[in-house]
Amino acid sequence: MSRPWPRTMPALITPFDPDQRIEIGMHQHNVSTAISAGAGGILIAGSTGEGPYLETGERSILVSSAREAEPDITIVCGVAAESDRQTATQITEAAEGGADAVLVLTPGTLVRNRTAAITDFYERVATTSPLPMLLYTNPPVTGYELPVETVCRLSEHPNIVGMKDSGGDFSRLEQMDEPLAGGFVAYIGSSKALVESTSRGAFGAITASANYAFAFVDSSASGDRNAQAVLADVTSVVQQYGVAGTKYAATLAGMREGRSRLPLQPLDTQAKQSVAEAYETMLGYIVS
Repeated sequence: MSRPWPRTMPALITPFDPDQRIEIGMHQHNVSTAISAGAGGILIAGSTGEGPYLETGERSILVSSAREAEPDITIVCGVAAESDRQTATQITEAAEGGADAVLVLTPGTLVRNRTAAITDFYERVATTSPLPMLLYTNPPVTGYELPVETVCRLSEHPNIVGMKDSGGDFSRLEQMDEPLAGGFVAYIGSSKALVESTSRGAFGAITASANYAFAFVDSSASGDRNAQAVLADVTSVVQQYGVAGTKYAATLAGMREGRSRLPLQPLDTQAKQSVAEAYETMLGYIVS
């Protein structure tokens, strides 16, 4: 990959209009807001970005408009598909839009827990992908955690350059010494596990919380335990409300949430108050 891997990237939210279409202006505003907060790159169309709900062609639109807004940033595009063909289509869209790499979620409908099939899937997709590939294991979403042994095997593929692990079990990294020493890039998606993960060899963080608490995520990823404690407190509130909670919290940090794709629902007044209170408490702390 020609651009550097940033240590911390937000799993960027995706704003939609009342007719469920992408709000390009809002999206570009959010990209620039993330970069102004200190991010050197972004993940587009991840789980927080409602990637599983995106339609054909929309990844290319999101990536290309982000590239237009901020030409020099690192852009990773999420891929969430159930077959080789669907995955190849989404990767092509990401490449056409100008992404630097793709983050490929484990398929989970018909091959969940069938590790041999998932391993074959990743090896085939990586061989044909025009972009470097990161594995994406997110058991809270898929109900399946990519085994460490499989990660180590897949790390040997020349086009599989890293992973995002959102499972929260930092002890898994202790079994990945060889890939990590060889330059395999491990990002952590669990906001509560950043310090412990980076102390065990993880490179950095790609989190939903970086939409609204970038400085705390970045400091946690660099080993600041005080920042980690504050981040854990605010995310324990925001994450109760899923994507909607993150999108609302992001507005408090200057982003524009737009609508979400149905069946996702907006926050009610009480939930917004809870998120706002947690956010305001976070602002009472200072990170280095």
